[in-house]
Amino acid sequence: MADNCECTGDTKRAENDPGYRRALWLVVALNLGFGVMEVGGGLIAQSQALLADSLDFIGDGTITLIGLLALGWAATARAKVAFAQGLFLLILGIGVIGVAIWRAMTATAPEADLMGGIGLAALAINVTAALILSQYREGDANVRAVWLFSRNDALANVAVIVAAGLVAWTGKAWPDLAVASIIAALFLHSAFAILRSARTELRELRHAA
Repeated sequence: MADNCECTGDTKRAENDPGYRRALWLVVALNLGFGVMEVGGGLIAQSQALLADSLDFIGDGTITLIGLLALGWAATARAKVAFAQGLFLLILGIGVIGVAIWRAMTATAPEADLMGGIGLAALAINVTAALILSQYREGDANVRAVWLFSRNDALANVAVIVAAGLVAWTGKAWPDLAVASIIAALFLHSAFAILRSARTELRELRHAA
């Protein structure tokens, strides 16, 4: 590899680019570390949106780790990993929607100040991760999956911050539950996009064999 290679997430380059590997390891540490902390914050604040977001952090960190380990695998194996990532995200979204429906029947308004503060911290973490991965967002299904996770997390955090303001203004729980549902919808949207891309790659690889 030339020292001046401008890696853009191309599969062959990514397999040999230590910068991409370092980026993935850093994103794994950010997601898993903050995800564990956000679980505690969500429980203390009694916020369904924060708990959904923490689950997203932990899931993303785990899946990004899988993506890191899969970098040196064959193209077929990488496409299968991306397909598994899409299925995981699909299940996660359905689960969040189910819990939000259950909580709607018993929910009380969360602690708005704590919810907003954690949302701001989560946004900072996700913007950092998205910036780290932005130069690698173009590539195969596995590379795009990792990028989509970080991008969607940042969007979800903005929604959490808005919900915290609405909770403080209304004193009601519905903004918190609404944002949890929005996060779930992001899960589902990305899941279908990843599944379509991975399925297309698998089909093309079978035809090329």
